[in-house]
Formats: sequence, structure tokens, C-alpha cells
Amino acid sequence: MLNNDVLRSLRYTLNMSDNALLDMLNAVEPDLDLATLRSYLASEEDESFVRMEDELMVGFLDNLIVSRRGPSPQAAPPTELPLTNNTVLKKLRVAFTLQESDLLEILDSVSFTVTKPELSALFRKAGHQNYRLCGDQLLRQFLKGLTLRLRPETSAV
Repeated sequence: MLNNDVLRSLRYTLNMSDNALLDMLNAVEPDLDLATLRSYLASEEDESFVRMEDELMVGFLDNLIVSRRGPSPQAAPPTELPLTNNTVLKKLRVAFTLQESDLLEILDSVSFTVTKPELSALFRKAGHQNYRLCGDQLLRQFLKGLTLRLRPETSAV
């Protein structure tokens, strides 16, 4: 899934203004301006669309964790690049303090059935024998379900 899609979805889910989003991204890339942010938020068909780099998305997700949970007493290990859907899912799980039951409930709310073993395989290390890649559809449905959970008064995009 494109980083831009994740950014767009989280912006909607958290009901963030351009300025609030820009503040979170400026902590990662201080030279980022509003025009560049809007090019990240534009649809792929739009001529102003610019693909968001993995480093910027990792920084955004890390800042999201800090903003929602506070700074960690321990330094977080560096995130491996290129960024995968599994890593995005892990960081969102931490940011929103979600347990396994919460994840299953979120996916169930959008009629996307995942078993506990399938879910735990997504959070394993990449070399583990039971590791499974998180597909775009699962991440997209998770973001949709997260929106329904955090903004129940609106329908998810």
C-alpha cells in the first residue's frame, strides 16, 4: 500500500488539519511546506501527486506514537527499510494501544475475517517460519475499521 494512502487515511481517521499534519511531519523533515504536504495527500491521478518516501512515513508513524502515548523511556530500535505493510500495522497497533482482541474486532467490523494465528503471523519477525506478509487489502480494511472505531459518526472512506 502506498504511504500516501496510509497518510490520507490516518489524516481522516484522526480528523487532522493540514497544519497539525504538517507539524508532525516537520519534526521529521523541517523543510516540508504546505504545497508538498498537499502533493502527498493528492490522489495518484492528480498531476501534483508526489510519492511519499518511506523515511518520512516512518518518522510520521513514530511521531504519532509519541503524540498518542508519550515519549518512550527507551530509544526505539531503528525501523528497517523499505517500509512494509507489516511495519505500518505494528506501529499503528502501538500508537493506538491495540490488543489482539481489538485488532480482530476492528477487522470484524468491516467484515474482514482473520484468525488469531493469521493475525499473530503478521507480527512475527521477517525470518520466522510462521511470518506472513500483510497484504494491501488487509491493511486497507484495518484502516477502514480503525476509522469506524475512532469516528463512529462518519462512514469510513
